[in-house]
Amino acid sequence: MNRRASFAAIADAALPEDVDPAAVSQISPFANRVLPAGHQTAGGLEPYTGPWGNAQILHLLRRTTFGPARADIELLKTMYMNQAVDFLLSPPPAEDSMPLNVDSTDLVPVGETWVYAANANTGTRVSSLKAWWLGLIIKQPPSIREKMVLFWHNHFVTEHDVVGDPRFFWRYVSLIRANAIGNFRDLARQMAFDGAMLRYLNGNTNTKTSPNENYGRELQELFTIGKGPEVAPGDYTNYTEMDVKAAAKVLTGWQEDSAALTTPWSSAWKFTPSRHDTGNKQFSERYGNRVIIGGTDGAREVDDLLDMIYVQPETARYLCRKLYRWFVYYVIDDWTEINIITPMANILRSSNYDVRPVLATLLKSAHFFDPLNMGCIIKSPLDFVTGMARQFALAFPADTVNLYKMLTYLSGQAAALQQEIGNPPNVAGWPAYYQTPQFYELWINSDTLPRRTTLSNTLIRTGYTTGGTKYIVDPIAFVKTLSNPGDPNAIIDESVLYLFAIPITDNQRAFLKETLLPGLPDYEWTVEWAEYMADPTNAAKLGAVKTKLTTLYAFMLSMPEFHLQ
Repeated sequence: MNRRASFAAIADAALPEDVDPAAVSQISPFANRVLPAGHQTAGGLEPYTGPWGNAQILHLLRRTTFGPARADIELLKTMYMNQAVDFLLSPPPAEDSMPLNVDSTDLVPVGETWVYAANANTGTRVSSLKAWWLGLIIKQPPSIREKMVLFWHNHFVTEHDVVGDPRFFWRYVSLIRANAIGNFRDLARQMAFDGAMLRYLNGNTNTKTSPNENYGRELQELFTIGKGPEVAPGDYTNYTEMDVKAAAKVLTGWQEDSAALTTPWSSAWKFTPSRHDTGNKQFSERYGNRVIIGGTDGAREVDDLLDMIYVQPETARYLCRKLYRWFVYYVIDDWTEINIITPMANILRSSNYDVRPVLATLLKSAHFFDPLNMGCIIKSPLDFVTGMARQFALAFPADTVNLYKMLTYLSGQAAALQQEIGNPPNVAGWPAYYQTPQFYELWINSDTLPRRTTLSNTLIRTGYTTGGTKYIVDPIAFVKTLSNPGDPNAIIDESVLYLFAIPITDNQRAFLKETLLPGLPDYEWTVEWAEYMADPTNAAKLGAVKTKLTTLYAFMLSMPEFHLQ
């Protein structure tokens, strides 16, 4: 896969700003038409024993966090590789953060949370929730939690546009956050009763007299065992239509409980025995002709259903493929299936579906750190947007109203790039994580690529103003974190290391140096930087270095390499 060439072709085809993006295809003509061949990597899941330096630390952080923040890089430099992975997989500090109201017309005072209040102002509360969530991503501690929260959101999908009440949606997000690095079985069980999920997949209307098959279908097709190739009408290899109907009957009787929303930490769902199908539920030969005994204990039947699904070997393999595509690469060829996916699935089953041992094995493996697996993922919009803010330490206001305004702007930018947090396009999630053969390449097209460049130029060159405050990257502050800001060669080399996931060519390096110092010798920068440092409040000296650095980083953030991780 020629990563630079792919982006260059897409960039050449990008439309001018006055073209209506709705009128163009959302799939680039340069995206995959067939899946590329496998990586042919040499490493399997055996422990990685190679070098542990900046390249490996940055690769680990790019895949497990949203943009490697400088403090996180320096922290991991003090650890061995195994320690670093274990640290990232450790439960982060407990949080009591909740979305806050910033709407003066809401029932709740500005600056206080609305999550247990009476329902009101749904639109502004949804915006508040998305701003809060994006803030947690940008301010994340060095932990895999935020990447796993988004993974589970893309796996157990709900859409706030469908759920409606943002209080239900906050509980759904909180459920995922509490179980992000925990047990897959436990999370799936709790998700079956979650109020937002009951609303989203019509659990409220699933009764013994009128079974609704939505959740029973998605539980198997998307959430657990996965849909295999259809081998006969109604037979999907891993389950059948008979199993969908039987699962729907198991799940009858569960409803959301809106009355409980104003009670902190209460369960916003309820079980009504009179709505439950108490008969026995017969499953197909795909599940060994299992019968789940009926009755009035709906929770026990759900447990029996999940036990039946999770004992199937394909359930573990299905989740491990999704984890692999999230953290490593989208191509899973026969070699990868045998040498990576199957051993991961065995670990998952032996750990009773705890995901941490699986992630630890994958992230410590020779396969994960193979150079061919570095820089082969196109950044998602959320990675792109929040990664810039984190890598350049974009300053945010302390007051809640202006903070949420800026976070709302950034979440809106991610949505314009086709990834609206809290609102995937359908129950399968964002197509870039499952749509073959394009996968991640769907993030880049003639609409989204110019939008990415416009956003990076805004944050680097002009800034974004809201609430009377301009938010803009400080390139001088970024350069001051480098080892030798007075050396233009060191600036180029270290900036490439921190901002790009793959090396650049000598010609590219020469062009970047020319961008920083157009037609000037190295010592000119050394002198200019020294003069600025000696008199940092001098507007002329400040402007001399800031203009050059702004031009350099604006160009770097528009290069294909910046879109890879």
